[in-house]
Amino acid sequence: MKQIYLSFLLIFSLLLFAEPATAQISPTATAATASVKEFPIEGLSIYPNPASGQKVYINTRSNKPKIIEVYNVLGKNILSANLAGNELNISSLDPGVYIMKIQEGKSSATRKLVVR
Repeated sequence: MKQIYLSFLLIFSLLLFAEPATAQISPTATAATASVKEFPIEGLSIYPNPASGQKVYINTRSNKPKIIEVYNVLGKNILSANLAGNELNISSLDPGVYIMKIQEGKSSATRKLVVR
């Protein structure tokens, strides 16, 4: 009985302290996933921020059409809009802190927006 207990204890400790093979990440796998590139938007400006009115103006150097997504701090998409100009209507947003994701062509940027 004592030998069975010791054998069980030895096998259990080997299983407990052994490193699983799936926990190892090769350097090539890390380099492959980190190769996604984000191109910044040149001349991006967002005003007024903090915003207290019903509109926020988003200007860039090239002024191309933009895709705007606004998320709350929990990551829920609150507002999505396609902008041909530079005015974003934020009248539906409650006062708080939001994250704006802006895409213009292949360029993208993420900015904080405060609504009062």
